[in-house]
Amino acid sequence: MKWQVLRGVGVAGVMAMGLVPVEEAQADVSGSLALASDYVWRGSSQTGEDPAVQAGARATHATGLYASLWGSNVAFEPDIGARSEFDAVLGWSGELAPHWSLDATATRYLYPSTGRALDWTELSATATFRQRAWLQLAHSRDALAGGHPGTYAQIGVRLPLSGATRLEAAYGLYALARAQARDYQHVQLSV
Repeated sequence: MKWQVLRGVGVAGVMAMGLVPVEEAQADVSGSLALASDYVWRGSSQTGEDPAVQAGARATHATGLYASLWGSNVAFEPDIGARSEFDAVLGWSGELAPHWSLDATATRYLYPSTGRALDWTELSATATFRQRAWLQLAHSRDALAGGHPGTYAQIGVRLPLSGATRLEAAYGLYALARAQARDYQHVQLSV
């Protein structure tokens, strides 16, 4: 099943790129490498509050289509055998109207070498106003590979403090099927 979803995302990406004229088929490629004191995702540590090494690569086309692969070490509690996570993303990002932009993605979360069915897929859309405020909605029919649906919503604001410094605040709510896990909420504040 997991390879069918990946194949479907890959086929959709190839088909979408087929709509782009050959003379425009150039992509900007970028990458990232980070050493973090903790890998926190939606308010929860993914490394048991231990450090994480993370790397990613992204190819973006002028049409707004992009594909990326990002990875990190993980150490879940309780231990379920996962040691690494890879996020394969196919998305589109662009302006909807003056001051409004949208980023829509299909993300496949992969946990290789676990011997367990931990991989899962999520669709997400984030609307941003003037690069200062955003609303994100994400949904999966198999949230956290638990066999039940889950919906995540986040609202946030970004305030510039100086040319190189900004303040960000966000509130998130993860609604999960009670048979899988309890719903939870989190707040994040960063400078």
